[in-house]
Amino acid sequence: MNNPYLLLTPGPLSTSDTVREAMLKDWCTWDKDYNELVQEIRARLLALAAPGSDKYTAVLMQGSGTFSVESVISSVIPRAGGRLFVACNGAYGERIAEMAAILNIPVLVYRENEQTMLNPDTIDKLLKQNPDITHLAVVHCETTTGMLNPIEDICRTAKKHGIVSIIDAMSSFGGIPIDIESLQIDFLISSANKCIQGVPGFGFILAKKSELEKCKGYARSLSLDLYAQYETMEEHEGKWRFTSPTHVVRAFHQALKELEAEGGIKARNMRYTENQNKLVLGMKELGFHALLRKENQSPIITAFLYPEVQSFTFTSFYGKLKKQGFVIYPGKISEKDTFRIGTIGEVYPEDIDRLLTAVAAVSKDAEKQLI
Repeated sequence: MNNPYLLLTPGPLSTSDTVREAMLKDWCTWDKDYNELVQEIRARLLALAAPGSDKYTAVLMQGSGTFSVESVISSVIPRAGGRLFVACNGAYGERIAEMAAILNIPVLVYRENEQTMLNPDTIDKLLKQNPDITHLAVVHCETTTGMLNPIEDICRTAKKHGIVSIIDAMSSFGGIPIDIESLQIDFLISSANKCIQGVPGFGFILAKKSELEKCKGYARSLSLDLYAQYETMEEHEGKWRFTSPTHVVRAFHQALKELEAEGGIKARNMRYTENQNKLVLGMKELGFHALLRKENQSPIITAFLYPEVQSFTFTSFYGKLKKQGFVIYPGKISEKDTFRIGTIGEVYPEDIDRLLTAVAAVSKDAEKQLI
């Protein structure tokens, strides 16, 4: 089941043969065995995020990760008296602000430059100036650049003001340790096809029960009603309200077992960090410089500046690397020309070595063509 290339992206990402093999069996959404599998997934997610706690629940939601984010935004903010604060420094924070605008949710947006970490002191000041804020949303790992935002301080600031916290941990949960109970996170959102190393098809929300149970009747969508999904999964022991992506769920269950076998989130974080460190050092030797400072950088994905060579085009670079067996990502920031390389998924330091060899060969070939 070898793939023709390695996905070096923030998700979908390269998965193991055994995760892909898990999708070869068909499942019935009403079957007891399948619903028990869903319940086990929910329990395993809680064990990763809040071990030993009974204050949280896990809710699975069909669709891409963005569907799960919109499920939370549209379901947890009251229709009367709710106001959302969005702290953003990239495209995914902006997407949350856009959701709120489309849903007619009053929103205040605090923006930083895409290369600047969010400032908890500025957030504190803005919350003091806007006491009607009820909810705060922030992206943990902003994959626009690879920026890792300081959710520890941001969550403490939110709780100081009595505000409900919504953390988009789409690209970080499973690859970076997050203790949601100690941070008093109310809603954390992630997806099957990120650091857990499953395949696309559903996301999940880890929610504080006391906050989620306040949300009945708040939803602005039928299919994305987070409380209704939670209520159905609780009352019917793992059943989804509408048809669930059964093959994807089965693959995710296998991916969770493989995360545990690897040594859990800490071990996976060590592998991702080694991948990313090796990548940045190797790319620098080849003339490619990371956009962000090391202290702001996540181990998830890295943005690189275009080299100062007139002949460089991303399209050509991408195509030649793909022929060598590697798929990378275009840039997403507005101010500088960049491309991105992910270091998550079924990717190991020896894969990064192979990539660097390929980049060196592609760069050398480009130099020859100029002579």
